[in-house]
Amino acid sequence: MGSTLSQRIIDRLDGLDDVAEKVQPKVQEVIDKGGTTLRNALDGTWLGSPLHPVLQAVPVGSWTAAFALDAVDLVSGSKAVRNAADGALAVGVVSGFAVAAVGLSDWRYLSGGSRRMGIAHGLLNSAGLALNTASLLLRATGRRNAGRLAFLAGYSLNGAGAHVGGELSYGYGLRVNRNVFEWAGPDEFTPVLEESELPEEDMRRVKIDSDDGGKVGILLSRARNGEVCAISATCNHFSGPLEGGDREGDTVVCPWHKSRFDLCTGRVIDGPAVFPQSRYETRVRDGNIEVRAAEENVSRRVR
Repeated sequence: MGSTLSQRIIDRLDGLDDVAEKVQPKVQEVIDKGGTTLRNALDGTWLGSPLHPVLQAVPVGSWTAAFALDAVDLVSGSKAVRNAADGALAVGVVSGFAVAAVGLSDWRYLSGGSRRMGIAHGLLNSAGLALNTASLLLRATGRRNAGRLAFLAGYSLNGAGAHVGGELSYGYGLRVNRNVFEWAGPDEFTPVLEESELPEEDMRRVKIDSDDGGKVGILLSRARNGEVCAISATCNHFSGPLEGGDREGDTVVCPWHKSRFDLCTGRVIDGPAVFPQSRYETRVRDGNIEVRAAEENVSRRVR
């Protein structure tokens, strides 16, 4: 049928779209009010990789430790083990709220099936987080068995949420580097444009096809110092066309989600992108601009 069990179930839940239509604009508004600093912090631009999968290891690991310690406590009755289980559960709850905030930041750009799956992922994890919080309160008031049951229910929901999150990343390509899927570009300098066709501070998209079917779009620009620069024309965040973006000095702003890149190095300046754009070496020969793939291009390193 061309879809997974999770996708088929979630696609039948029409109410998720209604929830998303109401919630997503508010999430975007809140994060935008925080300015570039907040957006870059939540997106992981400062880290050089998406922040959500890094942080999620903390609650998952803490709750798994709490599960194991609860089991030992049932057998041994050790007070020290019991306290350790409660401590691990608490660490998971506190870090879970931080992970939820970062997850909302990732979700604010999604649409269609990925948005539905994203909200299902968030609802499952939110319900699990609520039950785990309730488990802490029950344990603190002496109702340990009820607390254990609440935790088991929450842990199960978090496990289901983690599975859906995995489908978002690996099935829908959320937060992956889109430049990976492009052809790296030619190994030898290849003419792509007459130099006279690239005025000062202009940007032009050119396309190169390989003999074996590969193709790549390259964004040519002329820096303020006169240097001809070339980076991938496809934004690695969500495949936005950079040639349609605004130029700000020697940087370009993606027209889709406002990621900003250095036109000569491909370096990320502002997110939500976290990976640098693929870069191409340039030279001018006989009035033509020639390009070839730089050694550090990600698509060159993975094939």
